[in-house]
Amino acid sequence: MDRCIVLVDAGYLLGAAASLLAGEPSRSRITVDHAALIQGLRERAESDTERPLLRIYWFDGAPDRVPQPEHRRLRVMPRVTVRLGALTRSDGRWAQKGVDAAMHAELTELARNRACSDVVLVTGDGDLLPGMMAAKEHGVAVHLWAVQAADGDYNQSEDLVAEADERRVLDRAWITKAVRAKDLGGICAPPPVPRPEIAAILSAPLPESALAAAAERSVQETEHHQAAASQNGTQERASAPKGVPTPKDLAALRGPGTQAAQHPTNATLRWSSDKGWVDRPGGATESPEAAALPTLAQLTSAEQRWADREEDITTVGGDPFEVGQVFARRWMGRLTDPSHLQKLSAMYPRVPHRVDGELLRYAARFGLLAHKDDQIDEHDRYAIRAGFWREIDVRTAAEHAPVGE
Repeated sequence: MDRCIVLVDAGYLLGAAASLLAGEPSRSRITVDHAALIQGLRERAESDTERPLLRIYWFDGAPDRVPQPEHRRLRVMPRVTVRLGALTRSDGRWAQKGVDAAMHAELTELARNRACSDVVLVTGDGDLLPGMMAAKEHGVAVHLWAVQAADGDYNQSEDLVAEADERRVLDRAWITKAVRAKDLGGICAPPPVPRPEIAAILSAPLPESALAAAAERSVQETEHHQAAASQNGTQERASAPKGVPTPKDLAALRGPGTQAAQHPTNATLRWSSDKGWVDRPGGATESPEAAALPTLAQLTSAEQRWADREEDITTVGGDPFEVGQVFARRWMGRLTDPSHLQKLSAMYPRVPHRVDGELLRYAARFGLLAHKDDQIDEHDRYAIRAGFWREIDVRTAAEHAPVGE
C-alpha cells in the first residue's frame, strides 16, 4: 500500500527533547502541546516519504497501563492510536516495560500484512533492530528519526542507524514548535487559555490562625510518628506540613487542643476561593441542606450512564479543570428541583462533602491518581473544583440572563 505509518517511542522522543531543552531527560521538566506535535509528525512524515499518512502509533508507559490525561487526549485525535506498556518504579526511577516489545510486534505485523510502503520509526533503542530488519525483508522502506542530542551526546543505537533506509534528525527548531522547557518560562503554541480562578485560589492569603493550626497539627503528627517508630524499632518519616490548608485543617481550628477551641460556637471557617478567603459557618458536620443535595449518581439513569461513559472515552481529555466542568454540567442538567442549585450556590466556594467525594472519584478515572500514592495532587484538586464552580457560574448566569442578551 502506498502510504506511510509512524511509530513513536514516546519515552525516547520526549525524554530526548527534555535533555535537549531542559538539560535532563525528565519529562516533568517540559510542557508538550500534543496537538501541535502530532500535526508536526504527520506533516514531516508525508513530506519525507512522499506518501499519505495512514496512522500514527504512540507507544508509551503508564502505571498499571491506565491511560494518563495526555494519553486520553492523544487517543481521540484523528489517525492516532495509543499503545501502552507498564510503567514500574525501581530504585527511585521509573522504567517502561513492554513498550519495545509492543513496537516490535506492531512493526512486523504491519510489514507482514503490507499495510504500508513506508514506516517512520521515532526511537533510539537497538532492541527494535530485528523488527526493522523483518520490515525491510517484507519490502517496507524504513525511515529512522532521531532527536537532536544534547551536548553532542549520541542518543540512538548505531545498529539502527546503519540498518535504516533513510535517517533524519528532528532538530531544536522543529522540537520547539511543540515542546518547551518549563523552567525557561516557555509556553507551547498555541498558548493555553488563562485560568485566573486557579491562580487566585492557590495565591489566596493564608490566615494566621490557619497557619498556626497547621503548624501545631504538624508537630502533633511528628510526635505521634516518632512515638510509633520508637515502639516498632524503626525510623519513620514524618509528614511535612502542607502549604495550603485543606477543609480538614480549617475544621481543626475549632477542635480540642488548639487555641481556636476557645472561639465561640458560632465562629466561622474561611474557605479559599477565586474570590479570596470567604467566611462560612463553621462546624465539623454538614448542614441538612448540604446533606440533602442529590449526587450525580442519584440523578443519572442507566441510559445516561452509558452516554456519559461514551463521552468520557471519546471526547473528555482528562484536564483537571475540564473534568470539573463536565461533572458540573451533568449535575446541573439533570436537576429536577431548582432549589438544589440555590442551596449549592449559597455554599460557595465549598463543594458539599457528598458531591465533592463523587467529583474526585470521577476525576480519578482519568489517571489523575497516578504517581501520587492514590492521592490527587493538591493543584489538581483545586483545578477540579475551580472548573466545577466556573461551570456552575457560567450556566447559572446564562439561565438568568435577560432575553436578547
